Order: sequence, then C-alpha cells, then structure tokens
Amino acid sequence: MQTEPFISDTGSLRLRWETRNEAAPGAGIFRVTVHSDVSGRALVLAVDARGVGRDITYVSEDPRPFFLAVESANLDWTVAAEEGVGATVGPASRGR
Repeated sequence: MQTEPFISDTGSLRLRWETRNEAAPGAGIFRVTVHSDVSGRALVLAVDARGVGRDITYVSEDPRPFFLAVESANLDWTVAAEEGVGATVGPASRGR
C-alpha cells in the first residue's frame, strides 16, 4: 500500500514504526520504502524488519514531495513520518 503524498521542506524525515500481533513467530515481514512523489522513483529502503518490534529510522534526502510504500505480511503495523527541524544551540547562560 502507498501513503498519501506529503511534502518535506527539509528532506529530513524521522520514521517511527511499530509491528505487533504477528500471526506466527517468524512469519511477519514489514518493509517501508521512501519514494519521490515527483518521479515515483524508490529513494531508500528505510525499514526492512521481521517479526514484532519498533524503531525509529532517519532519512536524509533533498526536499521534495514524498510517499511511503509499505509491504507487510502476517502482522499489524503503524508508521508515522515526521519532518526534521534544524536547530543550533547557543552558548549556555551563566548563573545570574
């Protein structure tokens, strides 16, 4: 299945995913591929997991519209794509 397209202004994505309710031990597969919504081209295989689990995957690409293609079998899953935000840390404030 494919997600709806979404725009990333930074190209930095954080994918939070979880799999559960595996039908039989070792039977569950879960793959998430990040695609360009401009060309449809597969850019990166972000998740390739078996069985029950959860993790966070970071993807860095050029800013553009994306969509996720999810392949799964024998388990339930969730995935969320979050936009990365650049930040800098200034000097620490000294006690007053």
